[in-house]
Amino acid sequence: MTNPTATTPATASRAELSIDGRRLSYLDFGGTGRPLVALHGHLSEGATFADLAAALGPQWRLIAPDQRGQGESDRAADYSRDGYLADLETLLDHLDLGEVVLLGHSLGAINAYQFAARHPERVAALVNAEGPVALGLDGTNPFGFLLNLPYDAPTREALVEGLGPAAPYFSDRLRENADGTWRLPFHPQDMYSSEDQVHGDHWAQWTATNCPALLIRATKGTLPADQAAAMVERRPGTAFAELDADHLLYTTAPDAFATTVRNFLATL
Repeated sequence: MTNPTATTPATASRAELSIDGRRLSYLDFGGTGRPLVALHGHLSEGATFADLAAALGPQWRLIAPDQRGQGESDRAADYSRDGYLADLETLLDHLDLGEVVLLGHSLGAINAYQFAARHPERVAALVNAEGPVALGLDGTNPFGFLLNLPYDAPTREALVEGLGPAAPYFSDRLRENADGTWRLPFHPQDMYSSEDQVHGDHWAQWTATNCPALLIRATKGTLPADQAAAMVERRPGTAFAELDADHLLYTTAPDAFATTVRNFLATL
């Protein structure tokens, strides 16, 4: 979990597109550099990439969507693999982007390499931060705690109180509704369902492409060391970096993360 501001960073413009009547919101940090699309993980949003966008500019134009059901994007009817990948394709088409670099964290990283497997002609390179290729195979869902959290409340104070120990992780990102009530920037049940549906064996999609890739593992993260080593070994053209950080490495170790990504991008 992370704790970014809920406001649009000063250096970015927020825009949206409609997908079957559902709003998909995104931040475009602008510039004339090469396009890099950054995909956040569960319980997060595009604004968390503000520091990375600043560090990579002006050579790179970073675009960060709020993935379905999170941040400023509307809730979706489902959180399937097909749904996430279709959203990304529609966003690229909307922005008239042909070939891009995809960077993703956790859920976003899986979305990135699975999109590349389906559309290799549209992905010049991949940056995978803490995105495994095999997860949840034992059937457990680590987001069970979310189901005990309230989604909304009459006031901000009541929502913060209802969140209990989870409040510090989300209190800076709460949204005020048009009627004055307050809500989380995601629905707990949606994220539980999304986590269920991202579980699986994704080795075939990870190894389906051979574009340049960078796998970044956090020493205190959730990607097992042996799995990371196998991911590098089994996919040609994959560089590897390990940072002394937790799972949320791009927000908890922003300088080291940006330097690692920038060095990789310089090789493209």
